[in-house]
Amino acid sequence: MMRRRSRILQPELNPNAMTVLERRYLKRDTDGKILEQPADMFKRVADTIAAADLKFDNAADTSAISDQFYTMMASLEFLPNSPTLMNAGRELGQLSACFVLPVGDSMEEIFDAVKHTALIHKSGGGTGFSFSRLRPANDVVKSTTGVSSGPLSFMKVFDMATETIKQGGTRRGANMAILRVDHPDIMDFITCKADMTQLNNFNISVGITEIFMEAVKRGETYNLVNPRNGKTMGTLNASEVFEKIVTQAWENGEPGIVFLDRLNRDNPTPHIGAIESTNPCGEQPLLPYESCNLGSINLGKMVRDGKIDWDHLKHTVHLGVHFLDNVVEVNRYPLPEIARMTLGNRKIGLGVMGWADMLIQLQIPYDTEEAIELAGNVMQFINDEAHAASRKLAMQRGPFPNFAGSVFEKRGEVPIRNATVTTIAPTGTLSIIANASSGVEPLFAVSYTRQVMDDDILVEVHPIFEKIAKAQGFYSHELMAQIAVTGRVRDNFGIPEDVQGVFATAHDISPEMHIRMQAAFQKHTDNAVSKTVNFSKTATADDVAKVYDLAWQLGCKGVTIYRDGSRDKQVLTTGSAPDEAKPTEEHTEKAMQRPKRKRPKILKGRTHQIQTGCGPIYITINEDQEGLFELFTTMGKAGGCAASQNEAIGRMVSLAWRSGIEARNVITQLKGISCHSPAGFGENKVLSCADAVAKAIEEHMAANGYGEVPQRHTLVRGACPDCGGRMLHEGGCSVCKVCGYSDCG
Repeated sequence: MMRRRSRILQPELNPNAMTVLERRYLKRDTDGKILEQPADMFKRVADTIAAADLKFDNAADTSAISDQFYTMMASLEFLPNSPTLMNAGRELGQLSACFVLPVGDSMEEIFDAVKHTALIHKSGGGTGFSFSRLRPANDVVKSTTGVSSGPLSFMKVFDMATETIKQGGTRRGANMAILRVDHPDIMDFITCKADMTQLNNFNISVGITEIFMEAVKRGETYNLVNPRNGKTMGTLNASEVFEKIVTQAWENGEPGIVFLDRLNRDNPTPHIGAIESTNPCGEQPLLPYESCNLGSINLGKMVRDGKIDWDHLKHTVHLGVHFLDNVVEVNRYPLPEIARMTLGNRKIGLGVMGWADMLIQLQIPYDTEEAIELAGNVMQFINDEAHAASRKLAMQRGPFPNFAGSVFEKRGEVPIRNATVTTIAPTGTLSIIANASSGVEPLFAVSYTRQVMDDDILVEVHPIFEKIAKAQGFYSHELMAQIAVTGRVRDNFGIPEDVQGVFATAHDISPEMHIRMQAAFQKHTDNAVSKTVNFSKTATADDVAKVYDLAWQLGCKGVTIYRDGSRDKQVLTTGSAPDEAKPTEEHTEKAMQRPKRKRPKILKGRTHQIQTGCGPIYITINEDQEGLFELFTTMGKAGGCAASQNEAIGRMVSLAWRSGIEARNVITQLKGISCHSPAGFGENKVLSCADAVAKAIEEHMAANGYGEVPQRHTLVRGACPDCGGRMLHEGGCSVCKVCGYSDCG
């Protein structure tokens, strides 16, 4: 009979962590009542994962193994990816976050992929695709004597399918789309998210080849290849294509770039297939139908008395590899093809979070040569020990089934249990649970505000900064609130210079140092490194180009950039002049000086019905002899916050019109505002009640001869749709640091 050891350790979780767990992770009954506490969740996961040991040793003491797994998680020293925490020991049992699906060049293959995507998203996973196999737009389709609509049209089908699928209220679908740079439709792909109104369930990346980068370097052309027959369809100037990628990324952060040849250079099983795509955040290259299970060590917990505890780090690495290999074993895969491919290669991805926290405890500024050197040393240690742990498991359990013919066998290496062992993921939500800095990113803020119930505003302060501030005598609530305005302490507030240096935030770090840090970790990581290179709002496209070139030179496998403010403002499509898009200060001042129009007793107008995520809204627009005069809204369900907010919108729109503000400027301010409950699809999609009001004004103007109205635009990733908190861009994704909501699930 197996021994049951008591679990004494209780997880120490801050309010943010509890909020995230209660909203997304803890088990509930059919009425939504929470049935477990965090300790119960960790116990559920530990017991389920430890049980896999019995498959290899029927006398295994799974109680002891479970206790080790529990302690590792409850102490917040290691956490697996979100689906494992959510689903281990529960009916669904799907534990992987990362999947890649093939998209073939026939209608049957394309819609099989759509169906498989739905099943994966339903189970809580995210999907990556390469659309590079699809023939280009307007290419011949012999079976119908017609022409192809091209990859972009089918990407929209996947996007709509993702929009439709609900994931039980725990995770939402996210996709990665990659197109090779030599695909004939590459220029359309680069700009497919230019106005940020479509493909919002996709991250997009251009698959860059070494041939292309060499052509950029030499200012030469390169060939475009039709994937249907392998024939050249023309050429493009590589420098011009590169410039277009850079410009588009500068404008809104997409597309990212992925160095495809480098992904395949490190492909451990080329005899099984070629790597075409990655998971949604780009850190996990996978073969078609392959999945991967990730987990992260909290480096902030690996420091003792101002020094790295290498022995404890080694112990955690070995235990983490053991844990993740067990996950592969007990996982319930959503498709038999995925089960076969995943069990054949047994890829795992052990990574890190809390890197910035480790540096702070060691009193090493993030943007220094010392930090870059330490990054390489720490990750080399983790990678070496992780491989040693996997080889030890191979001696006990056997190597991964596809080991024969792998690069390991060809190099004459000792058999290994897992084809890949290390990955660095963004850890957005997990880092909130662990109260740690995300992945290998710098701090996003030293102090920030958080709104709680009854509209109370709390100031959250980095615990180590708060401790230092109190110890050195410069702590005050007023100072912490002042820091929270920008989140930064460098060059501010009279804080000691050595403290300022150590507490670097993302925008204190130069883009070049971001890339150098990424490269330092990448050198010792099997898969890839998820990291965002932050740029200031004033950065130029040339600055982005330099970073892309540096990433290529330093051996990175991909790059994701974000320029401050590029997605938080309204992004306009072509068709509107700048002064139409945003009224100038002079224009607004003159408008406000005009006398306000008085309301006649009788006005003509019409009522527009628009379906929103909160139900139907009826929008009445009235005119006087001068034009649009007033707007009223009525919700299908009377009363409540939504109705009062809409009444406020109507009053403000009416006041604006009577004061001389043009209708097109009202549309510019309202259209594209999004909430947690959109409705409809494509061009008919209504993002919020405010968006519905803007649409009604557009319809009214179009039907009543007001001429051209502003083109579609949107407010992108400003506030969290769940709690209204600030969304942070990291690792190719957007994450709310208050409640844990993530665009990537």
